[in-house]
Amino acid sequence: VAPFYGYARQDRKAQGREPITARLISDLLRQAGADRLVSIDLHSGQIQGFFEGPVDHLTAAPVLIEYLGSMIPEGSVIVSPDTGRVKVAERYAKKLDCEVATIYKRRSLHATNEVEALGVMGDVNERTCVIIDDMVDTAGTICAAVDTLTAHGAAEVLCATTHAVFSGPAVERLESSALSRVIVTDTVPLPDAKRFDKLEVLSAAGILADALESVFEDTSVSEIFDGENQS
Repeated sequence: VAPFYGYARQDRKAQGREPITARLISDLLRQAGADRLVSIDLHSGQIQGFFEGPVDHLTAAPVLIEYLGSMIPEGSVIVSPDTGRVKVAERYAKKLDCEVATIYKRRSLHATNEVEALGVMGDVNERTCVIIDDMVDTAGTICAAVDTLTAHGAAEVLCATTHAVFSGPAVERLESSALSRVIVTDTVPLPDAKRFDKLEVLSAAGILADALESVFEDTSVSEIFDGENQS
């Protein structure tokens, strides 16, 4: 059981001579004796094919959606921080009865983990925006998205993500950003040094408990999520 699958972003070669470390992690787990893998919100669906055995891909969406539904105003917009997360954003928007917007971005050619956000596809002017992503690492993507949304007239910007990796300058960036709230789950343990006033941590324990019960009782894990955990 790996709530957070390490090195998940290294699932392909971005340039020559780079390793596909996400595959290596699967091989290590297999060699250590694991014959089945349970994980939450993998960075990309193809990681399921790296592991030589059954993979139960869970999602924290039900927990995040329930929380968001209790606090965001009518007319809010669900925002995908890049084109790769549009389908996930659409699922959230459908459940929350919201519209969808997308940030168009590109990664800097000159610096690691630096992101340039170029524009917004969708109407965010004078509306509450909720950025949905699978993880926050250095917070470069999120903060670039926040700046872009604010420049396009967003009234308020929140972030909801499953994995709070918070490496390097992430906490400082999030604290000083225009985000009103950062909503995460507890798939990654957070020490006190990485907690701050804007942060809300939700429990993913119920999701794991339901999934493990289904595994041991040999019933469908996908039915827990209405089949929306397959990507």
